[in-house]
Amino acid sequence: MPSPLAPIERRSRAGIILYGSVARSVPASPELMKIVIPDPLPAAAVSLLEAEGWTVDTRTGRSAEELRADLSDADALIIRSATTVTAELIAAAPRLRVVARAGAGVDNVDIEAASDRGILVLNAPGANSVSVAEHVFALMLSSARSVALADAQMKAGRWCKKSLRGAELRGKTLGVVGLGRIGREVVRRALAFDMVVVAHDPFIASQMADDLGIELIALEALAGRADFITLHLPSTDSTRGLLSRALLARCRPGTRIINTARGDLLDEAALVEALSEGRIAGAGLDVFRQEPPADTTLTGMPQVVATPHIAGATAEAQQLVGLAAATGIREYLQTGFARNAVNYPSIAPDELRGLRPYLVLAERLGSLLAQLAHGRIAGVGLRYYGQLADQPHEMLVSATLVGLLGQVLSQEVTLVNARAAAEQRGLEVVESRSSRPRNFTSLVSLKLHTSDGELWAEGALFEPEQPRLVRLDGVEVEAPLEGTLIVIRNRDQPGVIGEVGSILGRHGINIATFALGRGVGGAIGVVRVGPGAREGTPAEPEVPGEVLDEIRGIAAVDAAGLIRL
Repeated sequence: MPSPLAPIERRSRAGIILYGSVARSVPASPELMKIVIPDPLPAAAVSLLEAEGWTVDTRTGRSAEELRADLSDADALIIRSATTVTAELIAAAPRLRVVARAGAGVDNVDIEAASDRGILVLNAPGANSVSVAEHVFALMLSSARSVALADAQMKAGRWCKKSLRGAELRGKTLGVVGLGRIGREVVRRALAFDMVVVAHDPFIASQMADDLGIELIALEALAGRADFITLHLPSTDSTRGLLSRALLARCRPGTRIINTARGDLLDEAALVEALSEGRIAGAGLDVFRQEPPADTTLTGMPQVVATPHIAGATAEAQQLVGLAAATGIREYLQTGFARNAVNYPSIAPDELRGLRPYLVLAERLGSLLAQLAHGRIAGVGLRYYGQLADQPHEMLVSATLVGLLGQVLSQEVTLVNARAAAEQRGLEVVESRSSRPRNFTSLVSLKLHTSDGELWAEGALFEPEQPRLVRLDGVEVEAPLEGTLIVIRNRDQPGVIGEVGSILGRHGINIATFALGRGVGGAIGVVRVGPGAREGTPAEPEVPGEVLDEIRGIAAVDAAGLIRL
């Protein structure tokens, strides 16, 4: 069986930091940051990024080929609805770290491809919530009072007052499908109109509904009770076609449908039938399955008020979503805080600041064991002790996998794609936690299961936020988790430290620290190699293979390996 401490050639990437949601190499200077913005963005949003000294490319109207070329050296991309971020576009952007959508919907971003590459995707939900909610009522009132039809008749010189009897909103029941930011804004305005509001959202707690003063009911029940139904859902596999022919058949006669969310949430052909038969009284539509619609049958019906996807298109909303996207990019690139991340959990800045040192600790423990391991890695066991047991473990697991898989995969592994990369390789990850402090306020325990046996390391933070190894394969040994280390397994007998020191000294290699721990099966030593005394010696000197061979030649030494963190 090969020794787990045999020499390895794998090397940690230099300059890796944890950007809150992504591990990335740091550019040489902030001026090297490049942000590409192919869609129109408010001047204030662009100025926000330019103020950092970054290169901001705001050229609009570029072809797909031009955009791919411009992304070849880009760190960030900000888009609106006009640009589609495909897997091919992502493949053409090797430096890309983050994509921000100036708006809530991310249908035009290949989330899976971005996640596979470890690219963070941000959006700007809520920035246009008021604008969209107000447009819901513009459509609702226009439909209920036949405003568009009356206007068209007036422009044609016709005075058709008697045929345009409308309906009040007061006292009517509004069915809100989806209680996200926009849905909640709609609810508040509906209550101001003295409407009765029922809602359907399986992911909303009943307490929130109580706080809003509304009733949560099943979708089928909502269809049977509502005078107006408004949709506020994303387009997903489970929501496409939600307002189907069957559900429309459940609607009470005279119901009006409002959709400002996504066009594929409703069956347009079924809606045409229901409108033609008079079962549905009217519809206010801002979004369509195909935009612009090739078939105008639906939009041409007199019972339909149609607008060209403008619900969020107000001056105020465009300013807000642009600033939100630019702020998200700036905040992420500067601090690592990922606000409104679509493909990774967001975390508050204060919480991130407290967690960041443990992310570094977890990553380095993973990197350490990956460099010590031989044989196929089959599983990972993680256990958190003390105060760390209450922290967000998803990020800690991902950070560990970044360190572990970053040593063995050719693709770049980040906090975004680490879990997926592990799953793709059949790597089982088991987590557990304990509030027991284990002599430290918080402790991370990592065990690797390989085809050649198990490796086990534990680490903790020392002041000020220094990641330290405290136990390796059951042997208590305190050593820094940084720089270049030589890990030695030897029999516990006198003279080993002196012989190792002599070998390193002969080769001009300075020892910064030398930690030794004793266990039942022998001893483990961890040498932190430091800069040499001579001027011009590199801060992290190389340790040639022949030096390791000499150390392995010591009679009491069983194995020795080089680790770079």
